Amino acid sequence: MSRFFHTLIVTLLLSATSLPAQNPLPHLVKKGNATQLVVHNAPFLMIGGELGNSSSSSMAYMNRIWPTLEQMHLNTILAPVYWELLEPKEGNFEFALVDSLILSARKRDVKLVLLWFGSWKNSMSCYAPSWVKRDAKRFPRAKNAKGEPVEILSPFSLNNLEADKKAFVALMQHLKSFDETENTVIMVQVENEIGMLPDARDYGKEATALYQQTIPEELGDYLKKNNKTMMPEFYRFWQEAGGKTQGTWKEVFGESKQAEEVFQAWYFARYTEKITAAGKAAYPLPMYINAALNRIGYAPGEYPSAGPLPHLMDVWRAGAPSIDFLAPDIYFPDFEKWITLYNRGGNAVFIPEARFEKSVGAKMFYAFGQHNSMGFCPFSIESTNDPQNELVVKGYEIIHQVKHEILKYQGEGQMGGFLLTKENPSDTLSLGGYTLIAKHDYTLGWSPEAKDEVWPYAGGLVICTGKGEYTVAGSGLVFTFLTQEKGKTRAGIDDAEEGNFVDETWVPLRRLNGDQTHQGRHIRIPMYEYGIQKLKLYSY
Repeated sequence: MSRFFHTLIVTLLLSATSLPAQNPLPHLVKKGNATQLVVHNAPFLMIGGELGNSSSSSMAYMNRIWPTLEQMHLNTILAPVYWELLEPKEGNFEFALVDSLILSARKRDVKLVLLWFGSWKNSMSCYAPSWVKRDAKRFPRAKNAKGEPVEILSPFSLNNLEADKKAFVALMQHLKSFDETENTVIMVQVENEIGMLPDARDYGKEATALYQQTIPEELGDYLKKNNKTMMPEFYRFWQEAGGKTQGTWKEVFGESKQAEEVFQAWYFARYTEKITAAGKAAYPLPMYINAALNRIGYAPGEYPSAGPLPHLMDVWRAGAPSIDFLAPDIYFPDFEKWITLYNRGGNAVFIPEARFEKSVGAKMFYAFGQHNSMGFCPFSIESTNDPQNELVVKGYEIIHQVKHEILKYQGEGQMGGFLLTKENPSDTLSLGGYTLIAKHDYTLGWSPEAKDEVWPYAGGLVICTGKGEYTVAGSGLVFTFLTQEKGKTRAGIDDAEEGNFVDETWVPLRRLNGDQTHQGRHIRIPMYEYGIQKLKLYSY
């Protein structure tokens, strides 16, 4: 070999090894007790909103609402993709609508989470294509206890599964070819609010035959291996039925609506698992499923039975291991209770839907601060007529400013959140050598609304950036402090500043003292105002 060619080969080899590593796809990583979404090699906090069910079904309609979305300071939009529009004729896939959505999001530097409205949406199968809906013999429906078909594709049908899976794989293959470099689409929701109505399970012939058989070996193995780490409500239910790991469904789980719900959940999970695994094989983005929550005191079937609900998390984990996490759609009161139920067992926290109302901004701060949420998304976010003045938009602006600190301290035990009402007007948190006592702004009695029967939610987050040093953000909170230092009895405010983060650098707006700190006795962010304060404490 001549010296020239030897030198050329060495040069090419050195060049190849010095090329930057290929940018990985969006993926999830653990950070302490938190889970973060990584996009383009950096953690990404989804400050988002979900579109109404029909909004992304038309390019013309999306063109009408993009200006509203642009004014709302979102960095992520959750948008449905509809099986009926993706595959209007069997085997013929149309991606123009999806492509338009992606290109429009790119133009505005917005990321997308796509929601696959396939076999089920809010339990029903209303987004299945016409050629599926009209051929109930080939694509059978679930049946109620009277043996009547309902508008729900049966998860016990292989034809239903294969048709949905084929369309979902086609979508994921297209996303890979169209978006793998840009990563505009960062995550996918598989199906939507799966559940069985109006009964706890499908009473079709195949389902009833399976219900008489022994439980699947995979479920029995899960019960054996995970009996120490199960969700407590599912563990109690299983133990009260005898704690068996083999036998028929009735022998293992008893005879009840709850037992039928476990059976149905398993087969919903297995159906979803096969679709998810096939989609990930084509293009492995993070994938999750969402839940329409169960009404307390109601029986399975009176609420959408057998979905990825808190008391069925173990069944879904056993049956659908390719799903990355389960996510709640929280419209009920007791937001704190529901998000806490999904922040268990290492489940990643994400709120894909929350009621779009005046208090939703407070809930967002609490979700990020207390539960290390990857993202927060009010539903039908485009429905406002005054986007710039929505309270949640003011909250978005603050979260955008502090997101670098949120991502830095997630999972490190240095962050907490508060969500306060008239019924729950105060809470405490120990961080950085001090106890922080948060109270609802109306506890001061300074506002005329303090006499109202119902108080709006107050919410915020606190990040400990050093011993006795804190970043506080939110709305409607008053903080006082106690020292934990031995030999000292009181905590005082050394200094407090109100300001903004500009390109992740703190820029003070004003130094707070006197009336603004009640002569050094507290710090306060008034109700319906959103702000950021940095403070240092001392002990004496």
